[in-house]
Amino acid sequence: MAKKSEHRQQNAAARRLRALYEHLVERFGPQQWWPARTAFEVVVGAYLTQNTAWASVERSIANLEAAGVLSVEGLRSIGDEELRQLIRPSGFMLRKAAALKAFVAFLDAEYAGKMEFLRRDALHDAVAVRHKLLALLGVGPETADAILLYALGAPAMVVDEYLRRIAVRHGLVAEGSKYPQIQTLAEQAFANERARETPEELARHYNEFHALVVQVGKSNCRRTPICEGCALEWDLQNADSGRARR
Repeated sequence: MAKKSEHRQQNAAARRLRALYEHLVERFGPQQWWPARTAFEVVVGAYLTQNTAWASVERSIANLEAAGVLSVEGLRSIGDEELRQLIRPSGFMLRKAAALKAFVAFLDAEYAGKMEFLRRDALHDAVAVRHKLLALLGVGPETADAILLYALGAPAMVVDEYLRRIAVRHGLVAEGSKYPQIQTLAEQAFANERARETPEELARHYNEFHALVVQVGKSNCRRTPICEGCALEWDLQNADSGRARR
């Protein structure tokens, strides 16, 4: 009985998350989001945005572009110290420079240095490619999933701090829930699409979902939330009710 009750609660939470998503789509419209022009630039951004604000990442990317090294070939050839200085605005330059170099080495060794070959593999078996990415220096679940989704167009649900805040504050998951649990919940919200759509089609849904989460996270679901006027304010009564039942 306990397992059945838990299963019902999970299904109810997934339905509510889907309702939140659909409300955000209606409120904000399609986002078609990731601020980059090439797949490789997405990869660079996914590394550099770790533990830093996107404005700092933009300065680092601008530096790489001005130096003519915002490409696989460029990062392959640039010296370690020069790379560190170019990405200094993003912080943690020693670690991030080494991680970027490791990604290029991986791309060279596994995919002849071609992002399109990596994309083809990811669309064929995203789980296997995710395991490969997670084995790389400086790649955790969020970075791996961001690369899969935004650089490679593969269906990977990105869980960031904004989604964690929304899920916890709206009573969809418990405080302290880990990445896999929140990811599973978000994937369940798209169960119908997962059952019938191609990987490319499913990836577009995940892309829109994450982009809209970022939108509301930046505007309202901050470290100190601004609930009044939030696009998801209407659902907070459900969250309070759920907490009361528990």
